Amino acid sequence: QLQASGGGLVQTGGSLRLSCAVSGLTFRSYTMGWFRQAPGKEREFVAGITRGGGTPRYTDSVKGRFTISRDNAKNTVYLQMISLAPEDAAVYYCAAHAIGIVPTTSQGYKYWGQGTQVTVSS
Repeated sequence: QLQASGGGLVQTGGSLRLSCAVSGLTFRSYTMGWFRQAPGKEREFVAGITRGGGTPRYTDSVKGRFTISRDNAKNTVYLQMISLAPEDAAVYYCAAHAIGIVPTTSQGYKYWGQGTQVTVSS
């Protein structure tokens, strides 16, 4: 089970930290990803981190603003978001897959959380 939290309403330029707590899986064995889906748009890859916490991957639009990290002792993956813009508004989902690379498509992940809403006011 993946439980995402931390979403909310923030002003343009603000920050949020999303968390995804994982249970029922051997967390350290899973590559973790964050995706987002805005109304009327397809779900898109945001960031991913391998099970060993190696070099993360980001979609170009969030590089330098978002940071993905994981705490294997707490079975939790985080997405720190700064300098938020209205185009970042979406439902954010965490996902997991037991592979050693970071897939950038939703088909590359087997397990999904329920999503947390991020709203950015202009």
